[in-house]
Amino acid sequence: MRIRITLISLIAALCGTAYGIHPVYESGPVEFHLGQNPSVSEQIDDLIFKRLHELDLDPANLTSDSAFLRRAYLVVIGTLPSAEEVTRFLGSADPNRRTQLIDELLARDEFPEYWAMKWCDVLRVKAEFPIKLWPNAVQAYYRWIFTSLRANKPYDQFVRELLLANGSNFRNGEVNFFRAMQDRSPDGIAATVALTLMGERADKWPKKKLEALGGFFCELSYKSTAEWKEEIVYYDPIADKENRAETAIFPDGTPGNLRKFKQDPREVFADWLIRPENPAFSRAIVNRIWAWLMGRGIVEEPDDIRPDNPPSNPALLELLQKDFIANNYDLKHVYRVILNTKTFQLSSIPNLDAPEATANFAHYPLRRMEAEVMIDALNLITVTDEVYSSPIPEPFTFVPEDIRAIGIADGSITSSFLELFGRPPRDTGYMAERNTRSSSQQRLHLLNSSHVLKKIKTCPLVTKAVEEKWDTEKLARTAYLTILSRNPMPEEIQAITQYGGSDGGKDLAEDLVWMLLNQPEFNYIH
Repeated sequence: MRIRITLISLIAALCGTAYGIHPVYESGPVEFHLGQNPSVSEQIDDLIFKRLHELDLDPANLTSDSAFLRRAYLVVIGTLPSAEEVTRFLGSADPNRRTQLIDELLARDEFPEYWAMKWCDVLRVKAEFPIKLWPNAVQAYYRWIFTSLRANKPYDQFVRELLLANGSNFRNGEVNFFRAMQDRSPDGIAATVALTLMGERADKWPKKKLEALGGFFCELSYKSTAEWKEEIVYYDPIADKENRAETAIFPDGTPGNLRKFKQDPREVFADWLIRPENPAFSRAIVNRIWAWLMGRGIVEEPDDIRPDNPPSNPALLELLQKDFIANNYDLKHVYRVILNTKTFQLSSIPNLDAPEATANFAHYPLRRMEAEVMIDALNLITVTDEVYSSPIPEPFTFVPEDIRAIGIADGSITSSFLELFGRPPRDTGYMAERNTRSSSQQRLHLLNSSHVLKKIKTCPLVTKAVEEKWDTEKLARTAYLTILSRNPMPEEIQAITQYGGSDGGKDLAEDLVWMLLNQPEFNYIH
């Protein structure tokens, strides 16, 4: 077998920058002028670029069509575009092709599947220790999350259903919100509600503030049924043995006055939380979505909102909040607004590599693909499958081969690849549980593991190249479109030809696929 490092060195020398991303992914300096009746996307750009001007920071160039296409696919549906989709988009002369692509992706079947994965992290969807939802409850919870996202359920309704859930954890999926936490005491529930729905960490609150919020959840009870592991969650007005509901106080300091109401205290809290005047509700979700799409939050970490951790651009956060409320808590609207900004469409190659440039979105933040997205991409390219199973959930659990990693409902079911590449354990609901940093072990796995090499040997890019006797140029173009979502540059084709000759062949095909899978261009979102 050839010494593949020769090929990877040749290509890296030709296409690498300090970030390992080819300059072909830039399309020129950004031009922006705020006109009359600007859209919300344009208003966002105006706030971003004004802030950069104040800081004497130049924005990065706009990203190219091929980079935009790949980025949009990965952050909206967690899937690489096919070679045919790349060719069609790059061949389009429609000036609105980017906006049209965004609308198409938001309507794709993969959208709710990918974002259900994100929400399963936040909502701690896991069968086994330490969450212990158990497999039947995991499936019910996942179905509720997935169908809510597929229907684009308004976020205020989504949250109200979570907070007011009653019934069987096997039959009412949203009930598992009150079970998917390590501490189910009133204070434990309050801490989970603060983290998940307000983006605040209660361990940084005064103890009395947490206890006061816990008063809204002290009339909640759990009971088992005759069915194995089933549990009923229900409002129980006699559960509050210490009369804590009488001292319940909202997080903003307003007394709960629960003695006025003859209803579940959770309803009173839900009414307070989702009202338009409450900034804690809309702020947390728009900041979270911004972080998911842009790689970092306006408030960073997105679930650590507090007075001494201010937003990098307060006016931007306020604009997103107001627009979200004005559009009836439509989550897809938030995605569409952010994706259509020039800020989202900036290159990942910065004009200035400095923390303040990253914090103020002077360029698109470079980050590695999520573990599930990466293994799905490898399987898509090589037309192979993975086996996911877990010996822990009772009974032993297998996942059907046609289920992609992003569609695995249960955080207990994993693989050595997913563990290595940072899939979160879903123990706490913190976004920081997911690790998208690169490591030497990950690089060695892609370079040398039998797991990846077996996929490469059976990859259609290799087998078809041999069967149909592709020449080197056809092999290069097909491989680049499939793996990197762009056409190769002439100098790259020249380097590949120099390395393997002009006739292609099995060895060259294997080496080329291996080389491209080990480029930062493949395993990073850029």
